[in-house]
Amino acid sequence: MLTEHELISMVFLLIVAGHETTVNLIGNGMLALLRNSTQLRRLRADPSLVTGAVEELLRYDGPIETSTFRFSTADVELPGGTIPAGEVVLLVLASANRDHTRFADADSLDITRTGNRHLAFGKGMHFCLGAALARMEGQIAIATLLRRLPHLRPAVRLDTLEWRPSLLIRGLRTFPVLF
Repeated sequence: MLTEHELISMVFLLIVAGHETTVNLIGNGMLALLRNSTQLRRLRADPSLVTGAVEELLRYDGPIETSTFRFSTADVELPGGTIPAGEVVLLVLASANRDHTRFADADSLDITRTGNRHLAFGKGMHFCLGAALARMEGQIAIATLLRRLPHLRPAVRLDTLEWRPSLLIRGLRTFPVLF
């Protein structure tokens, strides 16, 4: 039986994890495509690329900026120093997903990228429980937007868009479009 506090915490987690992240996957993904017209044209020309495109959009500008807090269980030696056992660690997933030692041309959007082992959904015991649903929702939403709104375009200059302030979630305040 959950306490009232545990129940409220669980509902909050489900709202953030199950809604906010998918909304921002779609918004960030469409922004990335609109900023990369070659990739957008390629996806419009071949909608079967949507599965790989969503994986690349998760890597390129995913909805999660950082992990939740972690705690090191042992001293960890890194080139810049040591993380002592018990220390709080915050992983910057957005940075890991742009790691040039892991991804060729990491700062470029490539919807045909193969072997895309991004960390947008975490890893191991911290892997997102809703990853399959989020992928499916992203694929359906992006494919449907591109199919139904072939003239979709930003209603404002892209450099005027504002990101919501957050260390955890990455998403736009608004994204006005015309179609």
